[in-house]
Amino acid sequence: MAVVLRSLLRPARAPAPARLLLRAPARLSSAGTQFQYLLVEKKGAKQNVGVIQLNRPKALNALCDGLMNEMNQALDFFEKDPDVGAIVITGSEKAFAAGADIKEMQNRTFQECYRGNFLAYWNRVSLVQKPVIAAVNGYALGGGCELAMMCDIIYAGEKAQFGQPEILLGTIPGAGGTQRLTRAVGKSLAMEMVLTGDRISAQEAKEAGLVSKIYPVEKLLEEAISCGEKIAGNSKLVTAMAKEAVNAAFEMTLTEGNKMEKRLFHATFATDDRKEGMAAFVEKRKANFTDH
Repeated sequence: MAVVLRSLLRPARAPAPARLLLRAPARLSSAGTQFQYLLVEKKGAKQNVGVIQLNRPKALNALCDGLMNEMNQALDFFEKDPDVGAIVITGSEKAFAAGADIKEMQNRTFQECYRGNFLAYWNRVSLVQKPVIAAVNGYALGGGCELAMMCDIIYAGEKAQFGQPEILLGTIPGAGGTQRLTRAVGKSLAMEMVLTGDRISAQEAKEAGLVSKIYPVEKLLEEAISCGEKIAGNSKLVTAMAKEAVNAAFEMTLTEGNKMEKRLFHATFATDDRKEGMAAFVEKRKANFTDH
């Protein structure tokens, strides 16, 4: 596939407003990593929530190859950081992500797309073990909507808009839009959105089950981080098991899903955190989880 991969590690140069130095944990890298398209940092009172902010304001955070490669690297940093228990992905107040970068995609051929499995690497977001929260303000269209749906929880600002307008460009969603949207909102609404390119509001998205909560624009990121802190305060090991069990509901029959849930439930009894959690409940104190 003739995909242009941008180098993520860049030589030192004069600071630019679109770049932020991520101070990675020393165990991962002793040097900083510069991102061109993202702002990356740890948030929360205990610095246990990783925040990835898309930062292509002039392009309304359009998802180019470079941005998605940087996204994967930032996810890898937080996945390996033992202090981080949840990850928040967000954009600007105007746009979470207005779609894929059409100018970059425009001249690709079928042979390039098929041979290189174009867009397959976008799926990294859905494979992260740690819970991922999308904090969506403004436009979440096309690839932006698909990126949000790859996350485990979606919080929306009051003015957020969701849509899959690929049909208006003579193509169809290619990063899970037809599949995840249908599972989230049902066949009729998904079909309408995909076939017409029409958008839905944050309120309509919540009513349809795509979004779990809606907040004022200026409060959205704060609330998403607060949710991340709640999650990070639990056992990271058991949280990963819980996430795996819920995700199995989308991949398995009810019988198979129940079997997996039971196996994972039984597996928690081999953990120190299950013992600590139940002991703390009986002793009426707060649990001190060690992720073992």
